[in-house]
Amino acid sequence: MSKVVLITGASSGIGKAIAGYLHQHNFVVYGTSRNPDNVKDVPFNMVALDVLDVQSIQKAVSTIVSKEGRLDVLINNAGKGITGPIEDTPTHEMKSNFDTNFFGPIEVMKAVLPQMRIQRAGKIINVTSIAGYMGLPFRGVYSASKGALELITEAMSMEVKSFGVSIVNVAPGDFATNIAAGRYHTPVFEDSAYKEKYAENLALMDAHVDEGMNPEVMAKAVLKIINSNNPNIHYKVGGFMEKFSIILKRILPDKVYEKLLMNHYKL
Repeated sequence: MSKVVLITGASSGIGKAIAGYLHQHNFVVYGTSRNPDNVKDVPFNMVALDVLDVQSIQKAVSTIVSKEGRLDVLINNAGKGITGPIEDTPTHEMKSNFDTNFFGPIEVMKAVLPQMRIQRAGKIINVTSIAGYMGLPFRGVYSASKGALELITEAMSMEVKSFGVSIVNVAPGDFATNIAAGRYHTPVFEDSAYKEKYAENLALMDAHVDEGMNPEVMAKAVLKIINSNNPNIHYKVGGFMEKFSIILKRILPDKVYEKLLMNHYKL
């Protein structure tokens, strides 16, 4: 029997790549978008789902379960970026980012868990970020939202294990997607104390995305996680230095690691 997969944020980027790849490997895939009618030429099913709207989440899950009779895998991929000096970034934009990157995925997990408990089986994969393992300058809110999702994954993994459900996260590094276009960018204010350094780092961030890895690398990693009978809790997918930076943070003194980051970001 083909496994039924729900993947949020499947209209573009990493989500679309994962959904297409799993479809090729004979999974029954339901991708989501706030406006699925605008998503053309995809081989998998699309349903409407807005992670900020609990009713739309429940409706999407109910529709899939009613049609397929089960739901085996949730891939919590929907999210958005945000950049800016913390001092200059509007607080409501910070809260909006947490609503999408943190509270939204939690609501989707809450919606699928009752069905997975009935089945006594299920797997939830939260897409976080390598940025969630460290506070990055001018990306602090994004780092914090993804880091928070990493910790929620750890907690929920223990809470649901007895029901036959696994919850893991996979943290990508920089991938060649359109994430930069969808970010909220705090403006480079003329009177900002961070004007020059922030402007330089905006260009650096966009260059990292443009030079990023093929999203299919993430899709292959997700397939391996789905097929694992005893998955780990944390996975990292990215370049050598991106993954090595997490190891360095564990072993280096705080000030030494901070100096390395500041040199990298020319601060």
